[in-house]
Amino acid sequence: MSADSPKQPDQLRRGWTTGACATAATAAALEALLTGAFPDPIEIALPNAQKVDFALALENLQSDCAQAGIIKDAGDDPDVTHGAMVMSSVRHAECGSGVRFVAGDGVGTFTKPGLPLPPGEPAINPVPRKMMTEHVEAICAKYDQAPDIEITISVPNGAEIAQKTWNPRLGILGGISILGTTGIVIPYSCSAWIHSIHRGIDVARALKLEHVVGSTGDTSEKAAQAELQLPIEAYLDMGDFAGGLLKYIKKHPVPRLTIAGGFAKLVKLAQGQLDLHSGRSQVDFEWLKEQSKSIGATDRLCAEIEKAQTAKHVLEMCQESSVDIAPLVARFAQQKAQSILDETLTKVDILVVDRKGAIIAKS
Repeated sequence: MSADSPKQPDQLRRGWTTGACATAATAAALEALLTGAFPDPIEIALPNAQKVDFALALENLQSDCAQAGIIKDAGDDPDVTHGAMVMSSVRHAECGSGVRFVAGDGVGTFTKPGLPLPPGEPAINPVPRKMMTEHVEAICAKYDQAPDIEITISVPNGAEIAQKTWNPRLGILGGISILGTTGIVIPYSCSAWIHSIHRGIDVARALKLEHVVGSTGDTSEKAAQAELQLPIEAYLDMGDFAGGLLKYIKKHPVPRLTIAGGFAKLVKLAQGQLDLHSGRSQVDFEWLKEQSKSIGATDRLCAEIEKAQTAKHVLEMCQESSVDIAPLVARFAQQKAQSILDETLTKVDILVVDRKGAIIAKS
């Protein structure tokens, strides 16, 4: 199977993680260091044993080191690292040192507890490290060499790319992380975003924070920050992934969780949806009509709600008619979120935020 295999007509094209690209670049560079020639394409094995070929975009061989580069192809996933060059430089290390990893230009360094490796370590996650180590050991064995190799992973422009990720908030400084558990990017799985939510919770727990906030967007986060005055590490950019947040906190509890979001997003949560993306869940206007009716909406208003096209329009109509729908939505959203979590371990509350950033309801 080729890394630039054509898109299938019946499905979105999958891509390759930064970890898979780093492994391929490392394998190619090591082959060149030991033999004087770069294999192009270079074949590697993914964690599921699938064999994949990667074309080289960079080759640089010197007397004491070799460097190879791979252009990351994320397939049809909107990945911020798509098109980035992942480079690996390898050189012999002192006898008995084994495989060592170094963060080159554009690759971050862990600086806070709670991350996959201790502070001071390069932001190269455990599975990519394992993949690279296994390939180094196999290649060195093939040429009867000791696997004492220093690997420096670099990503030009990685520091700029990292500003579009959670890395600075998580305490991963200087660049991006080298990620991946399978080597494969599944389009629109948003695994990197969910991974960042999980790491944010890990950091908060390691810092012994007792209160974290999951926000659906920047406006709701800023409203929560003004309201709650918590450390920056307490704020998690949940986005649409309420389920990803709640399921991880269920396994890794924090005493208090606040979910802050816009009215439409929290209507979906109140209705029982855990994926709040507009393409994967919809507002139920019949449900909104019935809830509005239960708190005094007239028949005329109920008819207008049933015909509404957006949750924002429903909120505006209810506000004009003094029907306080937002607190009711907050209560149902709180009940749904709390139903997933053990109340003795994590208590949930809700902040409903309007488009201007004002908090219009709390549970």
